[in-house]
Amino acid sequence: MKKNYDQILLNLLEKHQNNGEVPKVLLHSCCAPCSSYVIEYLSKYCDLTILYYNPNISPIDEYEKRKREQRRLIEEIPKVHELNMIDCDYDNDLYEDAIKGLENEPERGNRCSVCFRLRLEKTAKMAKDNSYDYFGTTLTVSPYKNSSLINEIGLELEKQYGISFLISDFKKRNGYKRSIELSREYELYRQDYCGCKYSRRDN
Repeated sequence: MKKNYDQILLNLLEKHQNNGEVPKVLLHSCCAPCSSYVIEYLSKYCDLTILYYNPNISPIDEYEKRKREQRRLIEEIPKVHELNMIDCDYDNDLYEDAIKGLENEPERGNRCSVCFRLRLEKTAKMAKDNSYDYFGTTLTVSPYKNSSLINEIGLELEKQYGISFLISDFKKRNGYKRSIELSREYELYRQDYCGCKYSRRDN
């Protein structure tokens, strides 16, 4: 039976809220448009720190453009609880080493799985080292991403690093649609490819 990741998340958040708790979440974000709805939703329940860690993005000008939009959104979007951002250094060579041999994989193939794990593992390590309650990602808001796979990777890393993974399927409840509405509202730059040069090639 397929897990309802969205309902699992809602139950968890409501439990914290009913107990008067505001959990600290380190949330990996791929870009401002995808994070817009997720921030709007999670900030009602959590203290959020957005981790901008995306060594897959190429070229560097594109990376910097997306990072600027992420920072601007965080500054402008209404906040219920604390909202911060951690900006990691650009390291495209690390990504290229990680996916070596998978350059010709199609989009949504094994190369993407490696990319998900690379970014989620960084998030898990930082969350553990800095005493967050959860680590998570905005990636599940996209209808083009495999939410089951992302959650499976996250739960594996939860066991490996001893830090709770925030299960999610943010595309539910019209999350993706809301992210498009918010992108228009804040006039966010919406890229036309996922991030790496291979996704741009195959676009």
